[in-house]
Amino acid sequence: MKNYHIALLVMSAFLINNITANDIEEIIVTSSYIDKTLNEIDNPLHVVDGDDISSSSTQSLGESLDSLLGVSSTDYGSGVGQPIIRGMSGSRVKILNNGMVNRDVSGLGADHINDIDLNNIQQIEVVRGPSSLLYSNGAIGGIVNIVDNTIAMTDFQESKFQAGYETQSVNSGDTQNLSYENNVAGFNLTFAYKNSGFGNFDIPTGAIIHHEEEHEDEEHEDEDHDEDHDEDMGFLANSDFESESSRFGVSKTGEWGFFGVSMSNIESLYGIPFHGEGHEGHDDHGEEHDEEEHHEEDERIFSSTDSDKLDIKGLLNLDNAYVNSVAYYFRDTEYSLTEQHAEHEEEGHDEHEDEDNDEHEEEPTIFSNNSSEYGFTFDLSNDTASQKLVFNFVNEDTSIVGHEAFMNPASNDELTIGFYRSGDFDLFHVDLGIRYDQINTSGSMSHEEDHDEDHGDEDHDDEDHDDEDHDIEYFDMDKDNLSIAFSAGRELNENLNVSFGFASVERAPSVIELFMNGPHLSTGRFEVGNENLDSEKSNNIDFTLNFDNDNFYGVATFFKNNVDNYIYLLDETEDEHEEHDEDHEEGHDDHGGLILANYLQQDAELDGYEIEFGKVMTLGNGNLTLSFGRDVVNGKFSDGTNIPRLNPARNIYSLAYSEDDLMLTLSLKDVEKQNDIGINEEETNGYQMLNAKAVKTFKLNNDSEFRLSLFANNLFDEVARNHSSFVKDQVPLPGKNYGIKFNFTY
Repeated sequence: MKNYHIALLVMSAFLINNITANDIEEIIVTSSYIDKTLNEIDNPLHVVDGDDISSSSTQSLGESLDSLLGVSSTDYGSGVGQPIIRGMSGSRVKILNNGMVNRDVSGLGADHINDIDLNNIQQIEVVRGPSSLLYSNGAIGGIVNIVDNTIAMTDFQESKFQAGYETQSVNSGDTQNLSYENNVAGFNLTFAYKNSGFGNFDIPTGAIIHHEEEHEDEEHEDEDHDEDHDEDMGFLANSDFESESSRFGVSKTGEWGFFGVSMSNIESLYGIPFHGEGHEGHDDHGEEHDEEEHHEEDERIFSSTDSDKLDIKGLLNLDNAYVNSVAYYFRDTEYSLTEQHAEHEEEGHDEHEDEDNDEHEEEPTIFSNNSSEYGFTFDLSNDTASQKLVFNFVNEDTSIVGHEAFMNPASNDELTIGFYRSGDFDLFHVDLGIRYDQINTSGSMSHEEDHDEDHGDEDHDDEDHDDEDHDIEYFDMDKDNLSIAFSAGRELNENLNVSFGFASVERAPSVIELFMNGPHLSTGRFEVGNENLDSEKSNNIDFTLNFDNDNFYGVATFFKNNVDNYIYLLDETEDEHEEHDEDHEEGHDDHGGLILANYLQQDAELDGYEIEFGKVMTLGNGNLTLSFGRDVVNGKFSDGTNIPRLNPARNIYSLAYSEDDLMLTLSLKDVEKQNDIGINEEETNGYQMLNAKAVKTFKLNNDSEFRLSLFANNLFDEVARNHSSFVKDQVPLPGKNYGIKFNFTY
């Protein structure tokens, strides 16, 4: 059944008039940033309750948020999904954990995960506007904050133990989790553990698109591997994912405030389902190999991560005439991601083959990020306004070492002063945020020097190649960025309120945009950074109408975002690529057959809207909610070309029924075809994703309960791919998936 039929059913349900509506119990959701309820915040915001996450299938962070209007995901397989907010992604969207930036290496590659633990969390907040300036610099798109209670700020009143299990059909995987919290001898103790193991995920037949090389040798036409493409096997090779996470925290509270310490660790291992290798291999003498390209069925490519975080947080109540309290925090992060290649062993191979393979064995590539962050937040609130002053300091060292090291080590030092004020001004409620960032970035770029060496020398080996001279250019850059955000809201009557927001946010270029210089095989490109990049400056305005009357609700937000010096990656044209191939054959301009892509910048403009309306009705002993939502984002450069990899418009139809301890949901996400494409991009077909979920809670006694969740995703088994993905053709979204989750609470 197509989405149009379901749309007609959903929309016709709005016309039902013989069902009497009842008052719906108000749910108070509070932002962890500024201690205000959701309906008191004028800037756009989503809050996803932790119970919704715990009852849904285990997914990447981006996929977990993909159903929210204005929020989408760019994926690189089932384990990797980075959030996009209104067309902004990468370093323009900051991922936070308990108000501090999660410093992994997701910004260094599209195939790197946001290493976040979604086990036993309180909520996920998606924030734009004035309050977002308090906690991160350069958040042009916004911030995503994962909030947990590992460091408890109030005393636990009773002990709580939770255990859960999940299994999925699409990857034959399962997840186990447990958590515990209690107050012991006046100390609040928390512990959470989760272990997930998923195999290669299933995909619809024919979902993978293979781009055959024009120069492919004709004698390989009858090879058996042509008959065993992944799409015929029904799964995507190297799309497996494993993860193990643990958190431990202890805190002490009192009238004086609170103090706490926590430690967390996340280890993961996941396959890389696509890895560009260029056109063909060449040995150190410039001779062409007779070997075929590396094929995913012959080579295992995978990444493993290890993240250790130490957090110290506290708050000291002062209650003097000027400062109510001082909150302080410190985080030390040690993060590493190791990418490795492993040949699949075959029966009957001889020792001589092993010796030959050793000569071509690739060493692993290690991405690391070691950082320290600390800061203070002074609460200056009074009877008329909420006010906060923030000081923040960060030192971050990033390095890539190994066979595919495409960037030299780099370092960032940041000093931030931020101010937030919220209060009523005549007829309007006004929020104001100001942030000043002083950023020092140091790094270097290596340029290979030309040599006229005799490559015919038989004694030439890898050591000679490693000793090749490089011209290294060093940089030390200072950026002073000033960001301001303002929003004003007014309640026109008891049913309608409006809000207007303006934000001017600056973002300094990231180290990858500045110093990248080498083959980035996960994107199939030879990427070159630009040390002359200036800071981006986003001037964003948005206008929101919010209507609620007799259980009928509607909200509409329109936005326009002008970005000065927008940084983007521009691919070379096909003609330029063919010229480089010819130069490569002559021994010059060797980009390994990869697409040459340069980081450039020019002014850009994005605009769009998000609308949603729905109706809440009584049905039997429960409530039935029907809703429709649509989000659109468009983007063009000042030269009239389209911004690349922007996801297309989406329509989201939703039906939800709740009755005491039962919740049933059915949602259809209709993603339209994307034909507004950038230079050298290809169009992406639309798709319809139908998902369903049923959650039933059983009360065992006054102290315990058992919750059963059944979910089904992509019920149409649609061939679906994200236009924002660098590998949309080779790595489609998973096929039909059924699963079940059990959660026991005592």
